[in-house]
Amino acid sequence: MMTQHSAQSHSSARLAWLSAVLFGVVAPWAAMWLLDARAGDGPIIALGGPILAVGLMGVGMIGAAAAASMRIGVLCALLNGAGLLGLGWALGLPLIGHPLPCALAMIIASLSFAVRGALFARSAGDKGWWIAVFVVTGEVAILATAMALPAALPAWLLVLLPAQWASVSIQIALAGTPIIAAGAALAALVGTAAATHLVARLWPRRWPYLVMFTAWLGFSALVWHYPAPPVDAASPAASAADQPGKPAPERS
Repeated sequence: MMTQHSAQSHSSARLAWLSAVLFGVVAPWAAMWLLDARAGDGPIIALGGPILAVGLMGVGMIGAAAAASMRIGVLCALLNGAGLLGLGWALGLPLIGHPLPCALAMIIASLSFAVRGALFARSAGDKGWWIAVFVVTGEVAILATAMALPAALPAWLLVLLPAQWASVSIQIALAGTPIIAAGAALAALVGTAAATHLVARLWPRRWPYLVMFTAWLGFSALVWHYPAPPVDAASPAASAADQPGKPAPERS
């Protein structure tokens, strides 16, 4: 017979994956459907980076924490990202003109999110996914606030968020702008992922946390000093949709 502890573990695992699906799949997909129903192509194109970043983070981080595996988190995140791109295409968005930069940005973002989830699992055991849920909730809330009310949050707060780094990198790639424009954000994702992986590998030693937090602050400063072009400037389609008197791109 199944012991009480085993039953609780199975229940916790199901809840963890349900949370991953809710944050990483349901929320981004619902956002794309609602934006498409309300205002056509422009808003989805302009918010493609944030939507994809949330999808990758929700599934990648929570999934990696639930499975205690960075590889599973990366795989789930990329599959979800591909699904979101497919949904966007089904809703009439133009195909990606430069798929390789977009794939690179999504892979780097997925690795960054999944390695954090794996660290949570390593440090907190079967409770690690709860930490991932809290982190995802906080970053999504800040990212959503920044999108809805651009002047409500200080700029220094956004440069501290890996979710914002991923959002900017993916948006640059989606817009067809050379990916080097998001070089600082991509470097921040890679560098902090490497530092986080070091902490996970050397757990339970505590000193690597100093390396991780130092890397996080250092790369945040890099993003601050070398910002990517604004999303609306990097996305011609979004800019045309936002300018009075100019028609939005025709749907296919």
